[in-house]
Amino acid sequence: MSDFSRMPRYDIRNDGIGPYAVFYCETCEREFRSQPDVAGTVTKDLGRQVASGLLRKVPLFGNTVANNVVGEDPRYSYKLTTDQLNKAWSQVQVQFRECPTCLRIVCLSDFDTQSGFCNEDSPRTSEIAESRGEQTGAALKGLASAFGFGDVIKNVQQAAKTAQNAASQAARCPNDGTMAAAGTKFCPECGEAMIQPAVDKCPQCGQETHGAKFCPNCGTKMEIAPKPGICPNCKAETGGAKFCPECGTKIG
Repeated sequence: MSDFSRMPRYDIRNDGIGPYAVFYCETCEREFRSQPDVAGTVTKDLGRQVASGLLRKVPLFGNTVANNVVGEDPRYSYKLTTDQLNKAWSQVQVQFRECPTCLRIVCLSDFDTQSGFCNEDSPRTSEIAESRGEQTGAALKGLASAFGFGDVIKNVQQAAKTAQNAASQAARCPNDGTMAAAGTKFCPECGEAMIQPAVDKCPQCGQETHGAKFCPNCGTKMEIAPKPGICPNCKAETGGAKFCPECGTKIG
């Protein structure tokens, strides 16, 4: 485990058995608690009681002296010495790592041990996000199956896919987004000329592929050349410009 340049944010608490420290992850704020020194607290409390009893027997000024000398009850103290705080930090260090880029001290859940950086600065950020997405999806599917919603989710996914396919085969108004059947020349809402869906045919057998990467009839790979006026990099409309107005790619 690497050394730390400092302690993360912390506060001191007491549940009636002596003070202890709580350290926080600087990304997710998760708490990690040290253990209170129960034996030390009991020992100090016993010594405090003995000293208090002896001092209170002093004539005239016994009670005043006892109150001033004995001091705060260790069972309810919210103070830790430097040594005690360092000891508390050493108890929970194993739960933390320090990112060499942003210097935040984070818990293991927010640290990519494979790259040695926090999850936000890791060069594997996209892989981590994808992995978390897959885990969340699997958990949701498991939960849905447990409650008998597996078929419902499948139907919703199928309906979404069908709707997406239908939208790709419909004419679209560039002004207000109205969808209509392919071949509709003008928008039924605003009268704007409709953009017709692209019909991709297999160069080998002539079968319509409907945007598939491979021909569903003969398996030929579809390699569609960029359309004139469309940026080959980001697919934005260039309007005849020599450079893409969105990403700056040279056209032609």
